[in-house]
This record gives sequence, C-alpha cells and structure tokens, in this order.
Amino acid sequence: MDIAGSVALVTGGSSGLGLATARRLVRAGASVVITGRSSERGAEVARALGDRAVFVAADVTSETETKAALDAARALGDLRAVISCAGVASAVKTMGKRGPFPLAEFQQVLAVNLIGTFNVIRLAAQYMSEADEVRGERGVIVATSSVAAYDGQAGQAAYAASKAGIVGMTLPVARDLAPLKIRMATIAPGLFDTPLLGGFSEEARSTLGAQVPHPARLGDPDEFAALALHIVENPLLNGETIRLDGALRLSPR
Repeated sequence: MDIAGSVALVTGGSSGLGLATARRLVRAGASVVITGRSSERGAEVARALGDRAVFVAADVTSETETKAALDAARALGDLRAVISCAGVASAVKTMGKRGPFPLAEFQQVLAVNLIGTFNVIRLAAQYMSEADEVRGERGVIVATSSVAAYDGQAGQAAYAASKAGIVGMTLPVARDLAPLKIRMATIAPGLFDTPLLGGFSEEARSTLGAQVPHPARLGDPDEFAALALHIVENPLLNGETIRLDGALRLSPR
C-alpha cells in the first residue's frame, strides 16, 4: 500500500519506536495522528513533525479516548495504517524480596500492552472497513511485540505474557480482517535504544548492545520504523510476526 496522501495513526508516537515510525510515515507523504499520555510532549512532537502531524492525548485502554484519536484521523482523510507502539515495561519476579508479584501490577501490564493493543486494533478495523479499496486493500495494522515473547528473562513474567499475547493474536486477527481487505502483522523488536533504557548508564547500554550477535549494538528506532513502513507497503506481509533483533536470544537473566 502506498501511504502517500493517506492517514496513519501511531500509538505511543511521541517517543521511541513510535516517534521514529511517525517520522518515517510523514516523510513517506502520510498525514499522521500520534497518541500518548503526555499532552505537552505530544504537542511538541507534532509541531516538530510539521503540518501533517496531529497529537491526540489518548490511553489505549480507553475506548472513548481511542475513538477520539481515530475520529481525528478520519477528519484528515482515509485511515490506511495503524502502528501500535504504546506499551509499558515491568521487572518484577513471580516471587521475590517483596513477596508474590502484586496481581494488580501484573494485570496493569496486560491491560496496557495486550488489551490496549487489541482495543486499538478492533476499533481501527471498523474505521478502515468504511474506506474504499485501493488496489485490493483497505488498510494495514502493525502491532509491537518483543523478543521477550519468546525468551523472556527472569522478572519479565508480565511483560513476556503481554507480548506473547500479541504474537498469539496476530494470525487470527489477520484471518478475521482478511475479508475486509485489512492486513495485520507484528514486529518483535530486540534491544533498542529507546527511552526505556534512558536510566541506564552508557556502560550498561554498551553491555546490552554487546549481547547482540550482529550488529553488536542496540537497535536504532529508525530501523524499526523502516520495517513498519515496509510492512505497510508490502501487500503480501500478513498474519506474521517478524523478529527484529540482530539474532539476539535473551539470556535467563
């Protein structure tokens, strides 16, 4: 699908992987609605992206707020692409010094990463289904999982479960949406240089990057964005999860 002249929605678009993807989409000629929780940061990012970018404050777990973001996208034209990057991290052991993993914290990670992703997908599919077909397609949805879905480390029970859920629903969602001519694919990134690692020292970041077989470094968010855009543009990519990790396999710890 050629995204030029159409509209894309990027959740979690004010930083990290989402911001890099929004930049790519704008450069490809799309109008982009980005969402996030910080209105100040989001508005600043939208201004930097230019006239074809709009920020809408939205929590992906909220049906009302997600619909408002989709309404903003539809006001700009036909919604053709959704890239879901919003998510939270967690590092709590099932049983640790604090005792058992707090159930509410586990539920919150799943609520944002898994249920929030599905909330965006299901609502976006309705909006996309109302658009006319363009060369046999109506739209593309790209979700973000993680290599932790396959080899989660100690302390990643909630995070890995939430990301594995995204992998697990990718094929059935793609099959559900196929009659509507809407594709669905997922990216499972490895270790990327995003604000998630912002609190790490340079030495710690270098150590993490050295774990990657080749190239032995942290991923650049623009490399994620390049793959997201390729999925949008390649009509045969559907129902698949693609690892983007430099052949990384996470160690137990």
